[in-house]
Amino acid sequence: MKRYMNMALMYAVFAMVGGVFYREFTKFNGFTQKTALSVVHTHYFLLGMVFFLLLLLLEKNFSFTGAKTGKVLAAYHTGLNLTAVMLAVRGVTQVLAPGLSHGMDRAISGIAGIGHILLGVSMILLLEQVRRSISAADKQPKKVVKSN
Repeated sequence: MKRYMNMALMYAVFAMVGGVFYREFTKFNGFTQKTALSVVHTHYFLLGMVFFLLLLLLEKNFSFTGAKTGKVLAAYHTGLNLTAVMLAVRGVTQVLAPGLSHGMDRAISGIAGIGHILLGVSMILLLEQVRRSISAADKQPKKVVKSN
C-alpha cells in the first residue's frame, strides 16, 4: 500500500509541475491559443494520483496485488509517462511553431498513441486483477459479528 501512496504523491508533484510549466511557458512566449500542454496536468492528476489512490483503497480492501502486478504497473507507468511527455512535446511545438516535417508530426502522434495503448492495456490488466480478487473475496464465508 505504501508503494501506491508514494506513486500517488509522485504523480501529484508531476501534475503540479506540468501545470506550472504550461502556465509559465505559454505566458513567457505570449501564446494564448489552445495547446496540448494544458492536458499534461490533468493526465497526471487523474491517471496518476487519483488512479493510484484508488489502487491503494482497493489493495487495502481486496489485496489484489499478485506476482504479475509489478510488470503491469511498469507498463502503466511507462504508458502514462510516455503519453505525458509526448503531450508536452506536442504542446511545446505548438507554442514555438518550429514548422515540423510531416514525418516528425506523425512520429509525435505515433509515440503518444503507443503510450495511450500501453496505458489502456495495463489499466485493463490491473482492473482484471482487482476483479479476480473481489470474486475470491465474495466466495469467502462471511464472518458474523455479534453485538452486545
